[in-house]
Amino acid sequence: MKEFARLNRLPPYVFATVNEIKMEARHAGEDIIDLGMGNPDLGTPDHIVDKLIEAAQKSHNHRYSASMGITKLRMAIANWYKRRFDVDVNPDTEAIVTIGVKEGMSHLILVTIRPGDVVFTPNPTYPIHPYSAIIAGGDVRGIPLGPDSDFFENLMHATKQTWPRPKVLILSYPHNPTTEVVDPEFFDKIVAYAKEHDIMIIHDFAYADLVYDGYKAPSFLQAKGAKDVGVEFFSMSKSYSMAGWRVGFCVGNPEIIAALRRIKSYLDYGIFQPIQIASIIGLNGPYDCVEEIREIYKARRDTLINGLNRVGWKVKAPKGTMFVWAKIPEQFIKMGSVEFSKFMIRESQVAVSPGLGFGEYGDEYVRFALIENNMRINQAVRGIKKIM
Repeated sequence: MKEFARLNRLPPYVFATVNEIKMEARHAGEDIIDLGMGNPDLGTPDHIVDKLIEAAQKSHNHRYSASMGITKLRMAIANWYKRRFDVDVNPDTEAIVTIGVKEGMSHLILVTIRPGDVVFTPNPTYPIHPYSAIIAGGDVRGIPLGPDSDFFENLMHATKQTWPRPKVLILSYPHNPTTEVVDPEFFDKIVAYAKEHDIMIIHDFAYADLVYDGYKAPSFLQAKGAKDVGVEFFSMSKSYSMAGWRVGFCVGNPEIIAALRRIKSYLDYGIFQPIQIASIIGLNGPYDCVEEIREIYKARRDTLINGLNRVGWKVKAPKGTMFVWAKIPEQFIKMGSVEFSKFMIRESQVAVSPGLGFGEYGDEYVRFALIENNMRINQAVRGIKKIM
């Protein structure tokens, strides 16, 4: 009972120390503006909630559901991909519903790698990308990603230096936390790379809809031959503000989908059926609710970026995600992201996520989540002005 081998491979949770400082300040009566955790504050669109209520009142929807997702939801997923990206998806063999992206990706990695297999992930990146592999016994190699580096060049360099050869590459664009974006040609290069090196690609497309300034995020599956080498995950958490509903899906290579389907058949009975029925309504439209959510995040982004630049913290406006990835001001950079995040809580009454929590290459940055209204963001800027 004293040793739990998988837990021993997980490092201390970096965000926990900052959260403790934040909670201590709040208990002392301070008004801390929390721009740390990326937990959407916007309500789910009414038509989706109304459908959930209607479906939940029908007793036949209270039974076990299907672990791969009900047929009509998988058909809605296929139609969504066709409308949005002109990608054909077979709802029976190339699509599966997951309990959010974290569950789906974790179980997919668990079923596709063996202990010791090498998995490539960006660094910094969303924690489940490397830790899904670590929990499964894999060996993670972080590929530097950020505004000052060429990810594809770094990827090729790492591939030449790594033995045994990597089995999986996990990507995510628009990227959390760095907000980096790519063009369709990038995925063409990734497909060619995967075929040359016999590597499976997993693309986390959670921020597909949260894009700004005319930028349109390409789907990995739009690249020719993408289905030969990998799959793509999408989450309804951000686009439809359904974070607590835990609805995601995985589409692409039928063999990979079959592997995920098989392990899920052992592990779960699927999402509560009324949630799946409501998700169908979300995916089938109307789309204007997604555009409204995007505009709210864009307005918050502009408020924060303009405010930070006004007080002397120079940060570029991201083209995607619900975050701002800000390099720590030069006078504080030696503190590192964890100590600087604590300093911000104490001196500015603003909580952010330390970049170190996303990987060692993130330690010169902090991440702002756009989860407060414009008034509160302006209040945060006034607090930050005090330290600038």
